[in-house]
Amino acid sequence: MPVQQQGRDWRRDGAVSPADLEAIRDGVTTHGRQQAQGSDARDIAVALYDGDTLIAGGYGRTEFQRLYVNYLWVDADHRGQGLGGDCLRQLEAMALQRGCVDALIETLLDDVAEIYEHLGYACISHVHDYVPGFTRHTLLKVWQARD
Repeated sequence: MPVQQQGRDWRRDGAVSPADLEAIRDGVTTHGRQQAQGSDARDIAVALYDGDTLIAGGYGRTEFQRLYVNYLWVDADHRGQGLGGDCLRQLEAMALQRGCVDALIETLLDDVAEIYEHLGYACISHVHDYVPGFTRHTLLKVWQARD
């Protein structure tokens, strides 16, 4: 329900359009990039198909010589076959070609964090009970030291 305030009205939850939510997100991102200067953000993605069926994939972005992995997914019927690691290695190879010197990934699952550690990532932070019963793990893989 809108709340009036000197000719303005506050909108909440569903009353805020998806386009306006995107404008808020883009405004924060743009402001941050203006502060940091030198942004070279580019989307990065990889997907594995069996015929026309998507069975695994990942995407994120490269920016400031870093790979940011936002999502890494494997279809439940295809888990345990190393496809997640294959996707991650594909993203890393693409990021290295773009000049990235490190990669950042997060997970809420302890066993997935262990897999990332076996793939060369080091846990740089934990937030216990980030979601009740889950720890947020932030992991970094360094290929080349930053200046």
